[in-house]
Amino acid sequence: MHSQNHEFWHRIHLAIKNFNHRFQIWRWLILILLSCCLFVCTYYTVKVKTSNISNMKAALSTTTTIYDNKNQKAGSLYSQKGSFVELNQISPYIQDAVIATEDRTFYKNPGFSVKGMARAAVSGLIHHGIVGGGSTLTQQLAKNALLTQKQTFSRKLEELFFAIEINHVYSKKDILTMYLNNAYFGNGVWGVQDAARRYFGKNASDVTVGEAATIAGMLRSPSYYNPIDHMDNALARRNVVLGLMADTGKISKTQADNAKKTTLTLNDTFSQEDGYRYPYFFDAVVDEAIDRYGLKEEDVMNKGLKIYTTLDTGYQTALQDSFEESWNFPPNASDGTKVQGASVAMDPKTGAVRAMVGGRGQHVFRGYNRATQMKRQPGSTMKPLAVYSPALQNGYHYDSELSNKLQKFGKNGYEPKNVDNQYSNKIPMYEALAQSKNVPAVWLLDKIGVSKGVQSVENFGIHVNKSDQNLALALGGLSTGVSPLQMARAYSAFANEGNLPNQSYCITKITDASGNVIAQNKNPGSHRIISTNTAKEMTSMLLGVFTSGTGRSAQPSSFRVAGKTGSTEVPDSYGFGTKDQWIVGYTPDVVLSTWVGFDKTDQEHYMEGISETGITHLYKSELERLLPYTSQTQFKEKSAQQIAKDTGANSDWLGNLGQQVQKGINDTGSKFNEWYNNLKGLLGR
Repeated sequence: MHSQNHEFWHRIHLAIKNFNHRFQIWRWLILILLSCCLFVCTYYTVKVKTSNISNMKAALSTTTTIYDNKNQKAGSLYSQKGSFVELNQISPYIQDAVIATEDRTFYKNPGFSVKGMARAAVSGLIHHGIVGGGSTLTQQLAKNALLTQKQTFSRKLEELFFAIEINHVYSKKDILTMYLNNAYFGNGVWGVQDAARRYFGKNASDVTVGEAATIAGMLRSPSYYNPIDHMDNALARRNVVLGLMADTGKISKTQADNAKKTTLTLNDTFSQEDGYRYPYFFDAVVDEAIDRYGLKEEDVMNKGLKIYTTLDTGYQTALQDSFEESWNFPPNASDGTKVQGASVAMDPKTGAVRAMVGGRGQHVFRGYNRATQMKRQPGSTMKPLAVYSPALQNGYHYDSELSNKLQKFGKNGYEPKNVDNQYSNKIPMYEALAQSKNVPAVWLLDKIGVSKGVQSVENFGIHVNKSDQNLALALGGLSTGVSPLQMARAYSAFANEGNLPNQSYCITKITDASGNVIAQNKNPGSHRIISTNTAKEMTSMLLGVFTSGTGRSAQPSSFRVAGKTGSTEVPDSYGFGTKDQWIVGYTPDVVLSTWVGFDKTDQEHYMEGISETGITHLYKSELERLLPYTSQTQFKEKSAQQIAKDTGANSDWLGNLGQQVQKGINDTGSKFNEWYNNLKGLLGR
């Protein structure tokens, strides 16, 4: 039996040997293995060489800074940044303690340690996976500053290649400086300078040898070895580090023994500057950098970028101060839920966002920004976009007579009602707009054709779904809704003589920590969507909203403003009130779009009372604070009400007759257009 087994295995051996001799299997395996190694090395080398390692120190030593529209610092962004100090401002005790504990061969190794990697490999085999440890200071710097904390084989490979490149580009002093400033020390503190202040109330240059050993000891596990939360653990770890410093000759054994006998006196003098002073605007800046320019959030927050923006700090402070005053808002719900709000101030000539507030209460970083992300029905603020602008473009005038009778429209018998339940046979267009009458708006859209209204709204930059392309569009019937940012851009066309900004934006330029431009807004222009005359005539009518219409109580002292109010009603079963309240107004210098309402509307969460009362206090407060910061350019247009009053002021019947004749001539195009649209209706348009 034994001889048979031996013969069997001998045959197998011969077969394998002959097979290998014939096909050169081992050579192929070696070639494939070497090819894989070459591919991996090439891949990671290219990745490292294209990662701009030379910019790393500048990125780590500076925070991402946001500049306003005057190129003045407005704030800063940081998530893993402490107070950066150079090596000569860090106690030699800290330097020696860290090197003795973390990487004894730091000044000799090429960025990695073969012995350390071998120990990590053996530990990995024992624990059946990738484990921590074995990394030099340079490798830890690469991991902390450039990579993730994941324990994977590919990440360890990246760490190795990045460490070699860092060691090639930087001196050992620079590497140690970057490491000590970028390490985490628990309790939200990064870097040795802030750690020294947080735990001992002194600068990193002034710590004792025992305090230095405590700081170095925290590197292994900041949550477990920090002296605030675990004093016993911190003392034990400190003593180990002191022993290691003595073993490596950095201090004498006597110094180590004396330091071990001392107690730790904690003193917290650490304070972090709040650079996030304009939270919702800064959120929008971060979002724009990510969504429009393709940057990563961690790069925006930590790479020391310089972001130049459109922010006007005067405008922004005006909006934020108004939002801080609770009396500017409707009362809270019975359960304490606050009425929310959002505002956007925009330069109508360029679309540059000058200020933004996206909510009330506690701000959450990159949370829900109602100014940009919210979609709510716009109510009557849609009338100038969907009805009155296209009507003026199609031959109507500010004083054209519109039907104001309670009536039904279309095959479905759509029957809009005026909010005040007041009707008449006819009403001039400017009066219908100022008083926000619903019936004349629907009647006029029916006359010019829904398709023209839809196209007009689209031209103003707001998409209209197929299901919304009906007469309810006149009253803001949009299933997806709009944001304050969208409405600010749309109304910019009225303030900018009929030209719509190509886009709304917060960022003008982004540079890296070394000053290289990495992103730039190259499209700040505008394009015409309505004629200059239409824009001026719309402004004349919209001025009347604030002088004698629904926005009268929002009229700021000493300033003329044009614009439109809007609201959406709650179901009758709730009571008398609204879901949304809007005002979008402008001067030649700025457009201000504001919304208030509950995030979720139900029977317990809606604004009681008539349409605009909940928003006018806020809007007036915003304007009176904001407008003094503008150039205070005056409107050249008179309000439509004033024009009508002036043309009707002559009591002489002949003069009146002459004016009526002239008016009739001027209105011929409008009357012909009405006749033509009536004819189309009779023919079954």
